[in-house]
Amino acid sequence: MTGPLRRRLRPDDLSTKPDHALVGVLRIPEMQTSPVRAISKRVFAAMAALLAAVLVVYLDRDGYRDAQENPLSFLDCFYYATVSLSTTGYGDITPITPEARLINVVVITPLRVMFLIVLVGTTLEVLTERSRQAFKIQRWRSKVRKHTVVIGYGTKGKTAVKAMLGDGVKPAEVVVVDVDSAVLESAAAQGLVTVRGNATKSDVLRLAGVQHAAAIIIAANRDDTAVLATLTARELAPKAKIVASIREAENTHLIRQSGADSVVVSSETAGRLLGLATSTPAVVEVIEDLLTPDAGYAIAERDVEPEELGASPRHLVDIVLGVARGGVLYRVDDKEVDAIESGDRLLYVRKGPA
Repeated sequence: MTGPLRRRLRPDDLSTKPDHALVGVLRIPEMQTSPVRAISKRVFAAMAALLAAVLVVYLDRDGYRDAQENPLSFLDCFYYATVSLSTTGYGDITPITPEARLINVVVITPLRVMFLIVLVGTTLEVLTERSRQAFKIQRWRSKVRKHTVVIGYGTKGKTAVKAMLGDGVKPAEVVVVDVDSAVLESAAAQGLVTVRGNATKSDVLRLAGVQHAAAIIIAANRDDTAVLATLTARELAPKAKIVASIREAENTHLIRQSGADSVVVSSETAGRLLGLATSTPAVVEVIEDLLTPDAGYAIAERDVEPEELGASPRHLVDIVLGVARGGVLYRVDDKEVDAIESGDRLLYVRKGPA
């Protein structure tokens, strides 16, 4: 099915809706500004509109007369512009030529509307905000590429986003999908793009730009939801890297068959750490340190430096844990990677920020 027929059969497909209809579903984060700065910007915009009106009237002052039939001075032009934009309109100064009246219709009236929107147009301000969001959504959808989509913003999703931001990923490059408006508010407060909807539906994932994403993180609370979301995401993004988290190890083969490249079993991982903590608590502390990019040490991946070609990964300055070659990860003591080659990537321990 193509074109109009598909749209008629799927009237609720979010990805085909116009941008203004997506306001409230797709949210592009706003830059946070202080109240003083926001008010100052409003006053500046109002003054700019007023000065523009004064300039237009002054340049065409010969087309105006006051009640005494006198030509207008600059002060008269300033006075006329002020009472005109504020819609007071005493009538003591009026345009008398066709040119002046045309300028009033074409220039002064739009400036008057702008002046009212900036200062007292509360209702119009809401409409302006929706229009601005619709414009930002349109611009974002046309430019978003190579981003990361995080499905589920519970404990696992929040931790995953925190780790990415700690590794230098920009908030604007992360899109969060969830059905809970409260958690999406929390994500938006961090500068993340948010999409409200069920991630098992293809139109919601298309709205999040999954088809253009570089990576997709599945952090759903239920394993069946994770499997369905993975299936849908893989269908839309055949080349994206999909990392999924599940609770039970017995579902690993299902989610891999659904298209996940990497699977993290949260219950088993937590269980191993709990078991280690009873006998070797220091080991757990080291693992937590390696998994936390904010301080101490962290596990990272990098390209090979030219001077490292041909060297053994075990003899580098960095502590190398593994070598990624041709899409396969080798341990540092594997014979296949005795010598570093061009195109290899090193998995190493780096020192985090102080």
